Amino acid sequence: MTFALSGSETRHDLADRLAHVRWIAGGTGAGKSTLTRILADAYDIEIYDGDRAEHGWLERCTPQRHPHLAGLRDLSPGAMWRDRSGQQVFQAMPSLHGETIGFIVDDLLGLPNNRVILVDYFGVLPRHLAPLLRQREQAVFLLPTPQFRESTLTDRYSDPARARANWGSEHPADAIAKRLVRDAHWDAEVREQATLHGLDTITIDGTVPSTDLANQLATRFGLGLELHQGG
Repeated sequence: MTFALSGSETRHDLADRLAHVRWIAGGTGAGKSTLTRILADAYDIEIYDGDRAEHGWLERCTPQRHPHLAGLRDLSPGAMWRDRSGQQVFQAMPSLHGETIGFIVDDLLGLPNNRVILVDYFGVLPRHLAPLLRQREQAVFLLPTPQFRESTLTDRYSDPARARANWGSEHPADAIAKRLVRDAHWDAEVREQATLHGLDTITIDGTVPSTDLANQLATRFGLGLELHQGG
């Protein structure tokens, strides 16, 4: 982790400084970004997009403190997956080793704290997040069923241009198969850690409308008014 406590500041103090932050984490393909957009459109919320922020982390990381993250710099599309199994990619994930949470905290502390900030990022583990929460209701981990994730990823990368941008010369079907293995390991890690740290997970299978899920999260996060389908 890159963030440092200043002076006599404690973890409790840091949690107080981040009390305005809400977190939607979990697995890929669970609809985190969709729910984030729904909530942002309905409430005065600032979005912190972890996927976009990653580019800045690559510029700030060092091989000494962030070896897995620094290893991703200057890789061509698909290179992370080439000649690796899904399990090997999982084991090399910077977030698994706590290399990304510090950048997120540093970024959040640099933003105004006069309104809710909603973090949209899958690469957060419960054991890294738990010390940053004043209340457990500030965070939720969305975990898709294997069938829902496979359908989502297959649809997402059905566009050849998008597939090439992500996988390079890797065949999309092969790359998605590896991705599903990696993400299954990540989900298992999240579930185990969430149980240990008393944090909540929600299983996403596509049967609950996004608006209903957004209402659940709005209530959980203390955002106020109920949303209505079609409204």
